[in-house]
Amino acid sequence: MIDLFYSHDADFERLRSGPLGVHVDGFARWLSVQGYGNKTGQAKIRLVADFSRWLDQRHLEVKDLNEEKVARFLKARKKQRRWRPRHRQSLIQLLGYLRQADIIAGPTVAVSDHPRDQILKQYADYLNDQRGLQQLTIDKYLPVARRFLEARVDAQCLGLGQLQVQDSTGFLLADSAKESPSRTQLTAGVLRSFLGFLTQAGKVATNLAVSVPPVASGRSSRLPQFLETAQVEQLLSSCDQSCPLGRRDYAVLLLVARLGLRAGEVAHLNLEHIDWEAGELYIRGKSAREDRLPLLPEVGRAIAEYLQRDRPQGPCRRVFLRLQAPHQGFFSASAIAHIVRCALTRAQLQPAHKGAHLLRRSLATQMLRQGATLTQIGQILRHQRAQTTEIYAKVDVVALRALAQPWPGGAQ
Repeated sequence: MIDLFYSHDADFERLRSGPLGVHVDGFARWLSVQGYGNKTGQAKIRLVADFSRWLDQRHLEVKDLNEEKVARFLKARKKQRRWRPRHRQSLIQLLGYLRQADIIAGPTVAVSDHPRDQILKQYADYLNDQRGLQQLTIDKYLPVARRFLEARVDAQCLGLGQLQVQDSTGFLLADSAKESPSRTQLTAGVLRSFLGFLTQAGKVATNLAVSVPPVASGRSSRLPQFLETAQVEQLLSSCDQSCPLGRRDYAVLLLVARLGLRAGEVAHLNLEHIDWEAGELYIRGKSAREDRLPLLPEVGRAIAEYLQRDRPQGPCRRVFLRLQAPHQGFFSASAIAHIVRCALTRAQLQPAHKGAHLLRRSLATQMLRQGATLTQIGQILRHQRAQTTEIYAKVDVVALRALAQPWPGGAQ
């Protein structure tokens, strides 16, 4: 309803003109649900009315709407010096609303017929269908596979069947010269995966995946970074629980600090993933792994208070939403990392690593000091490999001292 944003003396007829006129009220209702205030809502509705008149002048109908029409309209406004950076976002929101209501068709995705792009699409399907990887992981794999094809196939005019061992090792060596050890490890892992896929798909005769050498990251030589127990409590106390933002961030931090959830798992937690009667959280982790974790009373109370007092109303099923319009779930794990960094700044803590994983490692270290075994820690953190947990053995200085042998010839 336009009157959610405008008083009754507004020129409703002008705002409802053109082919989009019959949809303006629905869009206004959607804006209201998303939490937009009067000033912002009015600006978006005026822009839609201008867009509608532009469509009418060109004899275009609503069914013709897509991103290309939006680009043409904004280009015309630029020439008139009426363009603002926020205009594109508003019209993309309009397209999203119309598509959600099945008024216009979804965006048309152009599929390249380049052999490289076809191979990458097949590889993405393989990672999703046969490996069961989540889209977030697939998005990390594809750029590496693309770089390999561009560097070793396209640049040298090779066919896939002509790939040899030196192509994979040469690419990895060139990559290691400009990337960190952890990034080079990722490159090596993707190369093994991609070359194995090419063999399985019959694109290459020899499985070159076995030729990709292991990469030493030095990870096992470093102590895991963590916060002491008192520092974790200091971090949690930095949240101002008298305001909505503080209560939301406090609940987010508790999920990481008390249950060891990954940042992406918190960001993508849905309302239906909480079983209040059983006191459990349903978590979908790496490689489509599904786990149930106990909902600790402290964590449950913080989430419940946020849901009852502060969570914006709307159709989004994510537990944690933006407090400012549009009220939607966090786009990625980086939003959770940002919450952790802000809390560290408020608490005046300056660890070398400031990501959300810092709290996950702090939980593991605290459990180890309280007597938990590495197996138990691995189960709580849902590690897929025992080697991932073994690094925490190095922080148990007391246990390691008991294993140390006397130095020959006396103390050193």
